[in-house]
Amino acid sequence: MGDMGEGTRAVRAGLPEARKYEPALPGPVFAAHYHLPGEPTGPYTYGRDENPTWTLLERAIGELEAPADDAETVVFASGMAAISAVLLSHARAGDTVVLPDDGYQALPLVRQQLEAYGVEVRTAPTGGDAQLSVLDGAKLLWIETPSNPGLDVCDVRRLVEAAHAGGTLVAVDNTLATPLGQRPLELGADFSVASGTKGLTGHGDLLLGYVVCRDAESAARVRRWRKIVGAIPGPMEAWLAHRSLATLHLRTDRQCANALAVAGALTGRSEVTGLRYPGLPDDPSHPVAAAQMHRFGSVLSFTLPDRAHAERFLAGLRLVDDATSFGSVRSSAERRGRWGGDAVPEGFIRFSAGAEDTADLVADLLRALDTASSPPRFS
Repeated sequence: MGDMGEGTRAVRAGLPEARKYEPALPGPVFAAHYHLPGEPTGPYTYGRDENPTWTLLERAIGELEAPADDAETVVFASGMAAISAVLLSHARAGDTVVLPDDGYQALPLVRQQLEAYGVEVRTAPTGGDAQLSVLDGAKLLWIETPSNPGLDVCDVRRLVEAAHAGGTLVAVDNTLATPLGQRPLELGADFSVASGTKGLTGHGDLLLGYVVCRDAESAARVRRWRKIVGAIPGPMEAWLAHRSLATLHLRTDRQCANALAVAGALTGRSEVTGLRYPGLPDDPSHPVAAAQMHRFGSVLSFTLPDRAHAERFLAGLRLVDDATSFGSVRSSAERRGRWGGDAVPEGFIRFSAGAEDTADLVADLLRALDTASSPPRFS
């Protein structure tokens, strides 16, 4: 299906051959063990190793992330399980790993664990391809683009070329973009990693992660790590994720359109500073994003004057959930500073556009901004 459109691939990704009286997408297989007479030579031997429901989902994700490549996908119980599997299956004591210093909030925890295992960790910002400056001699480069929550973008092709010239593997966290927004393996990366909890499945009702590997040897190491730590997805979660892929292109198009409309509505608001969305023509990341992304994602960020102002804004929203995740069909927003760990101002807002009617969402946003800017006065 590599020569077909993205919508067609999303609808039919990973489906088995049609069989008379069978559903298009078979139901989840709940099995801890399988009938296994004789030597264990079949594809399914034990529930921690393989599951037919995972197989179909892995095939589907591979068809979306790497439609033109013979890549292998491994699914996990969460995005962090997927991230950990790549880093901890490929880095050894004495190796060097390069991470972004403005990436996902849990990456500092990963850094601590790597360093505890004797791995040197270097960091640099995403923007301006700054990781190039600390790349020399590294075993693995971890890229997050767009970065979360700051939404900086780096030139994946440029970083991959420099990394591969020095024998460094490259992994790209593709969570914010989704495979319909960006395909890292086509840009030269060795791994595309994501939290399927977010935009891929898009309903805020399951946890999932995945790794797409360019070569079989890397996939075997990642898959072995999954077996060792047991970070496996439940069959129901895997089936729900596969079921959700059929609407990925519809959800993504509406959410990206809504994100651009919200970003446009924020432009020119005097109380809003630091607005970032790669789809805005005047965003600092737009030229690079436009060269490597097919869509610019559902997430934008901006800063309100202070914590109280941000909290009034969030309280005034009616169509937007105050939640920490993103990528759902229901819009969400949060003040990131409440968690600590992110180097952001107290009034920093990460906003994830859902699939609501655009006019309704923008009207809700503007009304909440007006309310937040005119707090009630008490005598």
